[in-house]
Amino acid sequence: MKQTLYPLGHEFSGFETAFVNLPDYILKITDQIWEGRQIDLIHRYYTEQCAVETPSSVSIGVDAVIEGTRATLRAFPDRRLLAEDVIWSGDAARGFMSSHRIISPMTHLGDGVFGPPTGATVSVRTIADCWCINNRIAHEWLVRDQAAIARAIGVEPRALAERWLAARGDDWRAPTAPRAPAPYVDHIDSSAAALHAIDTYRSLFEGDVDAALSREYDPAIAALTPGETLRYGQKRLASFWHGYRTAFSNCQLSVEHCIVRTDQRQPIRLALRWRLGATHSGSGLFGDPSGRRINVLGISHLEIRNDKIYREWILVDEIALWMQLLCGQSQ
Repeated sequence: MKQTLYPLGHEFSGFETAFVNLPDYILKITDQIWEGRQIDLIHRYYTEQCAVETPSSVSIGVDAVIEGTRATLRAFPDRRLLAEDVIWSGDAARGFMSSHRIISPMTHLGDGVFGPPTGATVSVRTIADCWCINNRIAHEWLVRDQAAIARAIGVEPRALAERWLAARGDDWRAPTAPRAPAPYVDHIDSSAAALHAIDTYRSLFEGDVDAALSREYDPAIAALTPGETLRYGQKRLASFWHGYRTAFSNCQLSVEHCIVRTDQRQPIRLALRWRLGATHSGSGLFGDPSGRRINVLGISHLEIRNDKIYREWILVDEIALWMQLLCGQSQ
């Protein structure tokens, strides 16, 4: 089918005229590929050498994207990709960045990395950051709440991590991020809202958790944390952060990308992609201290009202985190 593209100089130049803007592009191609099961369209909408980073793997090339899609559908053939939000930034010259939050209801009906089919019903969130240029995705950062899947099918996250390590080999290590192709550059929005959110996250990982929550969060905060755990109020959200802070010390947070949207008739919305380096030095959430240095890829979405965070989605793959803590040990 012939592609009709917006002309050079148009704010969305290089993209097919079937797409109005970046959110429209992301939503429509997701619908065609996943909902419509037109998997071969991945060749059309991903570059041949696209990189896909997850917390447990890095792949280069469109064939890996196709095989990953087919493998997921073999295990969860009724999987839906229901869009909750697309937070985006960029321009035609440098490319666009989308941060796409998805909820996927599905049933475990086939064999795959999660083991033989259990028939369990699963709901799992994913956030995919995609750098898009000239009608294609050239680089993707994807974080899925794998612990939510594990618990839904009756497997503890640690046990699933042990199983995946056994399959991949005891010498598995957390992947190293590949260099993104030009002209992509990491971007931090310079607005006050962006800088404030980054400072808040730095306080949560490196400073006083309770003070940061009291100062920056609405009393009625509703936050989704790993394991598809919804926490209402500052006290319950504090228990999540204290669990991490007890387990990990020497925390160093780096923010790779921060998008702020101030669209009409919507709250202020932020997408924050971050990496955490830390030492597993404490007991509790992740077992006895191993002394290992870990590197966590996370993506968060936040909504702000009256200068306070009142909705938050924190995406961390705790299976991949367990893999880092267990790798090199006898399985």
